[in-house]
Amino acid sequence: MSQPLLEHASATMTAGSKSFATASKLFDKRTRRSALMLYTWCRYCDDVIDGQVVGFAAPTEQSDTPEARLQRLRKMTRRAYDGETMQEPPFAAFQEVALAHAIPPTQAFDHLEGYAMDVRNERYYSLDDTLRYCYHVAGVVGLMMARVMGVRDEATLDRACDLGIAFQLTNIARDIVDDAQVGRCYLPQQWLAEVGLNEQTCTVRANRPALARLAARLVTEAEPYYQSALAGLGDLPLRSAWAIATAHGVYREIGVKVLMAGEKAWDTRQGTTRAEKLALVISGAKQAMASRKASWPPRDPHLWQRPR
Repeated sequence: MSQPLLEHASATMTAGSKSFATASKLFDKRTRRSALMLYTWCRYCDDVIDGQVVGFAAPTEQSDTPEARLQRLRKMTRRAYDGETMQEPPFAAFQEVALAHAIPPTQAFDHLEGYAMDVRNERYYSLDDTLRYCYHVAGVVGLMMARVMGVRDEATLDRACDLGIAFQLTNIARDIVDDAQVGRCYLPQQWLAEVGLNEQTCTVRANRPALARLAARLVTEAEPYYQSALAGLGDLPLRSAWAIATAHGVYREIGVKVLMAGEKAWDTRQGTTRAEKLALVISGAKQAMASRKASWPPRDPHLWQRPR
């Protein structure tokens, strides 16, 4: 089942994340396989909760509730940790990577808590509340990915978590309108109130100028997390540092595009072109090489602190 499992994971990555797919090709063979396996499980969990298939609407209507689907994800993830034979590819993939790299169960279940927050339809009053959501859906994925790359140092793990948080803040800014159209809003309620909006009015085109100001705030808030993450590159194997530096550049560029597009940011999905990705691959190689001898100050204590 090993080769079919890898093929399934590769297809999932190609269809589900054009932003990370380019960077993932830069890992060494073993790390790339584990990264694909982890991504497959994350993507599957996301799709199960949203009733989608690789980010798109499912062909048939779901017969059970989101709560029931969440419970099943938890149960199957626990079985994967218990060493049971997993027939479903996403859980077989997760079992392989989790056991091979000793990913703590607390991290996997912290990630599932992010989906639970969606199931509960949580609202985010302050920026700290939004950052807590970012930790669960992306920061902890950074922690798990770091373990795949061999990281065990807590300070470096902090930087990996920071990168995941930066990625998610960028995603939220890019997807404000799409999320609002399906009844989700990750913007702080405080921010919305300051510009006279609420979750329902985020879909109104006339409110795009105000939304653009909020998106700009998210992009600005992401920046210190992007900067903090760079300090972890030097502790990664060179190929891994290259891949992560490239992913860093690709996601950060998406945020820049959202910022520059202003109120037109949601007329089309913001992303990077093939030529831009190639330039970022080259830039990532330079950053990875420079990280071998770079020195960085301690992590900013004002950044959101992950649970220990």
